[in-house]
Amino acid sequence: MKLLKIILAAAVISGAVLTLATAKPEYAKKEGKPCTFCHVKMGSKELNDAGKYYKEHNHSLEGYKAPAKG
Repeated sequence: MKLLKIILAAAVISGAVLTLATAKPEYAKKEGKPCTFCHVKMGSKELNDAGKYYKEHNHSLEGYKAPAKG
């Protein structure tokens, strides 16, 4: 029984940590952009310049200027 409680507690903690560490699909939906607009690759927590801007500007892309390609 004690082992079951430990496993259950670990599962709950893991679920909470994973929820905090993942991108939120509602952000992509809100902005009308794919996840990779802000993340370096799909499934990655690492942010590119757009993602850093979004995080630093209260979850808004307003005023964001994408760097010119070339």
